Amino acid sequence: MTPREDLAAAQAALVAALVAGGPTPAGFDPIRVAAAARALMGKRAGEVARAWPSLAAVHGARWMAVFAEWARDRPARGARLDGWDFARAHRDSLPPAAALELLMWEAAWRQSGDGAPRRRHFSTSTAPGGVLVRMFGRSRLIPLRSRP
Repeated sequence: MTPREDLAAAQAALVAALVAGGPTPAGFDPIRVAAAARALMGKRAGEVARAWPSLAAVHGARWMAVFAEWARDRPARGARLDGWDFARAHRDSLPPAAALELLMWEAAWRQSGDGAPRRRHFSTSTAPGGVLVRMFGRSRLIPLRSRP
């Protein structure tokens, strides 16, 4: 291997240790690498919490631990997509506020496979207590009233 290839391999191993749960490469302090990995996971969890506030609020002080456990073996895809993936994985246990947050995201975006999400122009979906309608870039929750 050339020196450039050696450096590239060492950098790839360090990145894997920091963000993908890989082993600490030779020549690095495992304690410091683990601390940096925790800090990066905290940053990732904080970014997802800002993009998905109701989802993070559901877990309260446990958010960091719950998200880190779920995200440990998943590559980062950006705060919005990480939150979307997390919310879909926990769809059945979401309380109404977080479920509505997920519904509003899914009303605005569609995902086909692993590619980038695409904006929806029009969509409807049922929501707790109503119907969510998205049209022309705006979402509205139309409440359903029970008949007497």
